[in-house]
Amino acid sequence: MAFSLDDLLIPDWGGEGCAPPGVRALVTTRLSLRGCSAAPYDRCNLALHVGDDPLAVAANRDNLRRLLPQEPLWLNQVHGIAVACADECGQTGAAPQADASIARESARVCAVLTADCLPLLLAARDGSVVAAAHAGWRGLAAGVIEATVAAMAVPAAEVRVWLGPAIGPQAFEVGSEVRAVFCRHDPQAAQAFRAVESAAQPGQAAKWLCDLYLLARQRLAALGIRQVSGGDLCTLSDERRFYSYRRDGRTGRMASLIWRE
Repeated sequence: MAFSLDDLLIPDWGGEGCAPPGVRALVTTRLSLRGCSAAPYDRCNLALHVGDDPLAVAANRDNLRRLLPQEPLWLNQVHGIAVACADECGQTGAAPQADASIARESARVCAVLTADCLPLLLAARDGSVVAAAHAGWRGLAAGVIEATVAAMAVPAAEVRVWLGPAIGPQAFEVGSEVRAVFCRHDPQAAQAFRAVESAAQPGQAAKWLCDLYLLARQRLAALGIRQVSGGDLCTLSDERRFYSYRRDGRTGRMASLIWRE
């Protein structure tokens, strides 16, 4: 779950009831920060690569920056598994090509942009390291979660994870090839797919409804990570709050951010 605060989402880390010590996190919505973007990006689009007015995006990022200790490390996300280190990357200049980032130094802000893909926010139980990861189905299958946890370099039992807003299991329709990719990796992944029968061939599945949240939980469990919360929001069905590429095509992006105070 997450708490809504003036159209920002504040992760509920579950279990122990609060974030690890010294860890701050938030997720923007399309309504956040009195955003400046016009339709179809209205209002708080934070992505520069989707066709929005760059001046509007800059204004939105400036408004967000006022809530943060410094400019986030924005990534050039490519549905891969590369993990950037926010401690080593400059906060200005070219964005690193990566789909996750980690930080051990205070005030270094990790961020990922999404509009249906799954954002994960991760933190060590003692707050010593934080991370953000972008997991569409391709990155999830390729191992972006595993790569991010490995980069954090803390025991799995000490990692806490929050699953942010993504396309829900009743809305994410995929082909058989997507199911096959996950089931080859782990037969248990079949539990995350529900058949949608073909009208032309009754009894045969032409498409599948895919549960990204369950696939992520399975991957985390395989690593030995048990402290996982969130995973109860659907970007496609909640048009008021969330951008959804699957629903709208031309649309903006939300940001999921985490840092150490």
